[in-house]
Amino acid sequence: MDKPWLAQYPAGVPAEIDIHQFASLKDVLAASCVRFADLPAYQSMGTAMTFRQLDDASCAFSAWLQKVAGLKRGDRVALMMPNLLQYPVVLFGVLRAGMVVVNVNPLYTPRELKHQLIDSGATAIVVLENFAHTLEQVIAATPLRTVVTTQVGDLLPPLRRLLTNAVVKHVKKLVPHWQLAGAVDFRRALADGRALLPDELLLTHDDLAFLQYTGGTTGVAKGVMLSHGNMVANVLQVAAWMSPNLSDGKEILVIPLPLYHVFALTGALAFFSIGAQTVLVANPRDMPAFLKVLRESRFTAIIGVNTLFRALLDAPGFANVELRQLKLVVAGGMAVQNVVAHRWKERAGVPLVEGYGLTETAPVAIANPVTIQEWSGQIGVPVPSTEAAILDDEGGPVALGQVGEICLRGPQVMSGYWQRPDETARVFTADGWLRTGDMGMMDARGSIRITDRKKDMIVVSGFKVFPNEIEDVLTMHPGVLEAAAIGVHDERSGEAVKVVVVRQDPALTEAALLAHCRLHLTGYKMPRIVEFRTEPLPKTHIGKILRRALRDDSAAVPVAAA
Repeated sequence: MDKPWLAQYPAGVPAEIDIHQFASLKDVLAASCVRFADLPAYQSMGTAMTFRQLDDASCAFSAWLQKVAGLKRGDRVALMMPNLLQYPVVLFGVLRAGMVVVNVNPLYTPRELKHQLIDSGATAIVVLENFAHTLEQVIAATPLRTVVTTQVGDLLPPLRRLLTNAVVKHVKKLVPHWQLAGAVDFRRALADGRALLPDELLLTHDDLAFLQYTGGTTGVAKGVMLSHGNMVANVLQVAAWMSPNLSDGKEILVIPLPLYHVFALTGALAFFSIGAQTVLVANPRDMPAFLKVLRESRFTAIIGVNTLFRALLDAPGFANVELRQLKLVVAGGMAVQNVVAHRWKERAGVPLVEGYGLTETAPVAIANPVTIQEWSGQIGVPVPSTEAAILDDEGGPVALGQVGEICLRGPQVMSGYWQRPDETARVFTADGWLRTGDMGMMDARGSIRITDRKKDMIVVSGFKVFPNEIEDVLTMHPGVLEAAAIGVHDERSGEAVKVVVVRQDPALTEAALLAHCRLHLTGYKMPRIVEFRTEPLPKTHIGKILRRALRDDSAAVPVAAA
């Protein structure tokens, strides 16, 4: 197929990547740990771990899984912890043992956790003890045979470890009582593993690396099967895409998004592959602590979502963060709003580089060139070795500039959903395109603009209204902190636009907000209902507003004329 987007690639970015450069993520680990052995790989809570130390610790944990826990190649191991040094140790330990990582949100309810553990068939879990009480409530109904518990400070220096763990447990009281018979302490497992040698396995692109769950906000969460080949491809694609701005062995990346989310996970792996130091932020909602990390780390890159960048811009202490060394700021996971992009460029001097992808694409598939000088309002162009097309409901191409469903092909695209062949068949076309569920358009240069989620689109008297556009207009008003637009039933027009708004300025009125909207929106796009809330809007764990939850709240509310 024609690839007009290749003309937009910066110098040095290849049209194709060599996916056979590494046979597995285990090989990526080995190459980086040899090449960058004495450089810091990860930093957390003021403590750094070198590539060599990570290699040794993950090797020990791998040996423990194989020789002590008795797990076999292909067994699923759940990881239930925030961004701590333990995470990369366990992650690479599981992968080099030929096992499959099942990332778990630590804030899951017992119901959500039970579903994921049963569905994945996980036989082992590593859990931060702060969340062990949740596991205790469901473990009897799951296939789990091995439980490893860890404390926040377990990989910190001895004195800091003891102090940190004591404060977390006894001063902040963040560890509810729990009891899990036979649970193994993480430090004990590491110590036992250091006396053993792991079995060396030959892994290939076809071996499963992750069961990454998605879709919990739109139905039952499904396990996306991401192979070593999928992940190696996306790591190489992202590294190649970043190369014009970054240098091997010289970058410092801040990761405030949870590593159990695929956006942060692949971003961290790509930076790992070029020898960067990754600074892990366990709780970015603790803004004073987050700002302290930013002031002290002298970071050259950061990845985040729109809501995180908005929170930083609104934080008074952000004015004291030094940004002159900043080279790259990547935004993904949700649409970037115009007002946030422009405020960020004014403050930081570098633009937000927006990208796009899905859990099903490991996740990066489309991105703006990192050399852009201004935020473009587009999600960009397909990354190397990736094809994109805008298709209609029947799978045929739409005309340039027309809205259709964004569809993707490439080596990073999943093999399917775990034990759900019907769901897998539903998202692929006959000729192998992955249907993303996102609506967008492509211009003659191959640049893609996303309009909205297919299921979130509002149809008013036959006219399509995209919530992202409404929300972008609403957040341009200085009195708005956050906003969401949803469709509600209307007898006359089929659907009407309802907006749910959290005010920045308590004096903001409905009349003033609607007057602002009239300046920017045509009549059928105008909100018919305005609801003000004092509490933050419901969000996913990375900060994406849950429109479905708002629609459920509004389902029984009749529409009144605005």
